[in-house]
Amino acid sequence: MTTPDDGTAAPRRKRADAVRNTEAVLEAAKSAFAELGVDAPMREISARAGVGVGTIYRNYPQRSDLIIAVFRRELDATAAEAERLAGEHPPAEALRLWAGRLGRFVATKRGFASALHSGDPAYAPLPGQFLGVLAPKVQRILDAGAADGTLRPDLRAEDLIHALARLADDQAGDSDGRAGRMIGVLLDGVVLTPAE
Repeated sequence: MTTPDDGTAAPRRKRADAVRNTEAVLEAAKSAFAELGVDAPMREISARAGVGVGTIYRNYPQRSDLIIAVFRRELDATAAEAERLAGEHPPAEALRLWAGRLGRFVATKRGFASALHSGDPAYAPLPGQFLGVLAPKVQRILDAGAADGTLRPDLRAEDLIHALARLADDQAGDSDGRAGRMIGVLLDGVVLTPAE
């Protein structure tokens, strides 16, 4: 194996089993946090992931490291979904479908809201990352919709994301689908219907 000329070692690639373990831990933590909150026992998370507790602590020495990793993973997946939907659907439909994905992300985030609002400086960058990662992807959908006349041209992604997230978040324990209906009402005001 060769090393760069500057004497630094080339970054090592993760083994396939390590990648699988990381994914399993993050998925297990996501579900445990959603069900039990951020204080879910590490033994519970490791059992769900099928790994030893030491594997979790080796990769995430502090609980905040694991919470942040779950948050970022879900954030990246939500952003990737906006990009995928924009490529596969007309803008108005892509926006409606993506709003559902954002709602699922907000529901996941609710499981560790107490940590995110705890004042711990480890979490301070996350609100900025939330908009910084999502807004450019959503703005592309909005711009495409403005260009084809199906979405209002005065929309800003940041405003819409805040409104959608608030509606989804305010409906904790929403067993009758109220959040989805309210999001539908909001999107009805955003989507332009062609004149008959």
